[in-house]
Amino acid sequence: MKKAVVTGASSGIGKAITKKLLTLGFKVIGVSRTICDKDFNNPAFQAMQCDLSQQKDTLALCEELRKEAIFILVNSAGFGRFEPHESLHVNIITAMTFLNLTSPMLLTNAMLRSLKNNAGYLININSIEALRASKFAAVYSATKSGLRAFSDALFEETRKSALSITNINPDMTQSNFYNVLRFETSQKEDEKLLASDIADAVAHILSMRKGAVVSEYTIRSLKFGIAKKTMK
Repeated sequence: MKKAVVTGASSGIGKAITKKLLTLGFKVIGVSRTICDKDFNNPAFQAMQCDLSQQKDTLALCEELRKEAIFILVNSAGFGRFEPHESLHVNIITAMTFLNLTSPMLLTNAMLRSLKNNAGYLININSIEALRASKFAAVYSATKSGLRAFSDALFEETRKSALSITNINPDMTQSNFYNVLRFETSQKEDEKLLASDIADAVAHILSMRKGAVVSEYTIRSLKFGIAKKTMK
């Protein structure tokens, strides 16, 4: 049974991708701060708890995963804060940068030889913000643009191997990503994405002929929609 690692597997896009990979017959190592084996109730699922915004914890996880034969790595964990840059606390800036960008690079570093040897897949869950400049999103956009650049450069670096590398750039996707934000996805079905849409994209990438690579996969809702919250 081929192994996949999915970060941010306890909720949202990461959870949907984990479920999809399990249905496709993969053994999945799911990573998050609070995840446990019973979250998926599947013998092919293994939980690994780790706070990927912390360097010490992430490096320890890297050493564990370096021992595994990994076929798929999905870097999905991440968070965003959207405020005037001078309003962001330094701890938010450093945590967002580490979780969204540094952590995926460290995990990739730890598993890259295995991914190349197994003719596997590296899939980075990016954001539409990697493709545009939006106000109040300077740090978040920088981390996602950086992750996109990392993926593109690594694709060129590893092109002689059989490793496939893909950036997935979702638009606003209904998930707990917005729980602490001042806005959220629209309630209209054609004005938002679902986490299952991103999981379906992963399945599509894996189903393609190995000689072809979708290096960039951008998913948009049919119509634009956003809902502002009433903050208490």
